[in-house]
Amino acid sequence: MQFLFPSFLWALGALAIPVLIHLFYFRRFKKVYFTNVKFLKEVKEETNSRRKIKNFLVLLMRLLAFAAIILAFAQPFIPQDREVKKGQRSVSVFVDNSYSMNSLSQDVPLINQAKQKAREIIEGFKVDDRFQILTNDFEGKHQRLMSQEDALSMIDEIQVSPSVRNISQVLARQQQALNSGTSEITSAYVLSDFQKNIADLQSFSDTTLEVNLAPLQSIQERNISIDSAWFDAPIQMVSQTNELVVRIRNHSDELAENVRLTIKEEGQVKPIGTIKIPARSSVTDTINLTVLKTGWHQATLEITDYPVQFDDKYFFTYEVVEKVKVLSIQNNAKNAYLSAAFEGMPYFELSTQRTNQIDYSSFRDFELIVLNDLASISSGLSNELSQYLVNGGNLLIFPSATANIQNYSTFLTEFGANTLQSFEKLPLKVASINTEEFIFNDVFERANANITLPSSKGSYKMSSLTGRGEERIMTYRDGSTYLGKYKKGKGYLFLCAAPLNTDYNDLARNGEVFVPLLYKSAIIGDKENKIAYTIGLDDQIIAENRISEGELVYKLAGDQGAFIPEQQIIGNQVLLGLGNELSNAGFYDLELENEKQLGSFGFNFNRKESNLSYVSAAELEAMIGPNMRILDNVSKADLSQLVGNQSQGIILWRWCIIFALIFLGLESLLIRVLKN
Repeated sequence: MQFLFPSFLWALGALAIPVLIHLFYFRRFKKVYFTNVKFLKEVKEETNSRRKIKNFLVLLMRLLAFAAIILAFAQPFIPQDREVKKGQRSVSVFVDNSYSMNSLSQDVPLINQAKQKAREIIEGFKVDDRFQILTNDFEGKHQRLMSQEDALSMIDEIQVSPSVRNISQVLARQQQALNSGTSEITSAYVLSDFQKNIADLQSFSDTTLEVNLAPLQSIQERNISIDSAWFDAPIQMVSQTNELVVRIRNHSDELAENVRLTIKEEGQVKPIGTIKIPARSSVTDTINLTVLKTGWHQATLEITDYPVQFDDKYFFTYEVVEKVKVLSIQNNAKNAYLSAAFEGMPYFELSTQRTNQIDYSSFRDFELIVLNDLASISSGLSNELSQYLVNGGNLLIFPSATANIQNYSTFLTEFGANTLQSFEKLPLKVASINTEEFIFNDVFERANANITLPSSKGSYKMSSLTGRGEERIMTYRDGSTYLGKYKKGKGYLFLCAAPLNTDYNDLARNGEVFVPLLYKSAIIGDKENKIAYTIGLDDQIIAENRISEGELVYKLAGDQGAFIPEQQIIGNQVLLGLGNELSNAGFYDLELENEKQLGSFGFNFNRKESNLSYVSAAELEAMIGPNMRILDNVSKADLSQLVGNQSQGIILWRWCIIFALIFLGLESLLIRVLKN
């Protein structure tokens, strides 16, 4: 046994005081006067031996009581397997307040249990110690050390949050706060359900911080979630069928049957059907949306699943443009066939620019750029087209019959495409068309239909390097490429071996191939067109800038209120920083003071919490580092006592107080029972 404050043991010398009191206490016998000797039998005699025994027992009780009180002040303890450190401590307690902590354990939500255990930990330390209370929100107030009273008050304020952090991030934040204090004795406590998707303890390499892990786990629940959704095409058009793909995931070990999926749009709820999802897997379903008006649209996908419900809704938005804009760059006047093709597509708008009047800043407004009959491509145009493709634009090239082959080769090599070699005036017939590729995958009712394929009277021989990543869309009978497709950034380049001029190529006269080619090449691509955002992950959104001058500011308004995000204007775009302003899933409209809705964004909770798979005790034991400890049976243990035992060994001062009270009680009992 050792003492935390051994200097108090000098007070044991005060035990001489009750000894002296007892030695010099002489009690005189009272005289009893009586007139009749018959009352002699009623007088109680006290012999010297009986008096000595009583005084000795009372003295002993007093000595033991005083000794126990003195030992309590010296704070005795039985040391454990590590050295007990003295002095003020800095303690960090992390309370996992993610959505998975709403799961039940013994009919009590885990978050309530975690808050109770956090209180016990704080109460297990001394009043003058310093504390940090940390949650997944990582707020500024969580980054400071505070008193015990303030720490207990902050625990009461903890609420469930959509934020999710990996354990390694939590430990790094705890270490940062503890290092800001003056105490050399630091320790961290982590109260969490330790889901597998956040328990990355191996990523925390620091071995100087004392880490105590307190796992709180519920019975594993069955959970189905809407994982994500996206449109097949990057552009949605009015009065057209727009295919929305939905991925639904089963996070349980059992087959999920009859999962009902609905979509709410324009205030109407439409049932989609029921879905069967195998255990630990996902399925995708396609929803055909027909939009009847342009502008921004809000929609909500929803499934019915209990008891975990935060991931049962998926909010998304999309914009239906009035026109799909296409730009034709050429030397001469408009191509009659090209103009006629787009005039037959009412939702497309064709613009024409000559090579000596190109407006490079307008490229971002077009979904497709057609280079028609250019003899050469300038370096400036090449650089702008390269950036245009990287950002998600699409480029369709019909070279001139008199093209500068060296110039084109330099241009195409930069784009990773096969190059032009020589122009040959030979009649060639297109023999095959790739109906599995996006351009023609849903154009013809039957793949083996009697399709009239184009032919050419003059075309370029092209290189056929395998490293170019060419995808052939149409090929000649000799196996050479007629129309090839190449990926560049988020966009695509389409290169035709023959000019569009009808003197060499009859493609423009072949409507059943030419029109789908123009239509599909304009709507293909991986342009950034997010329909939904994730709270806590997407800290920034990009929108079209509508501020030209003045002190106007953007704001985001939702059902829970409005706020002004951080704003950075770059050219025709504005970058909006969200910070920690969003905590509720739903729709948020982008607004200016003098305008109404400029855009709409759907925000969803992080699906990282959907997988309710927890790290087992054995797995957690295998993951911990050299200075980490696992607190066993946390839900039933008294962490106040456990923490005290860990920090000071097995604490005995409470027992000293108990024994002091017992000895004082025995003293009173002896005095009363052994009366004279």
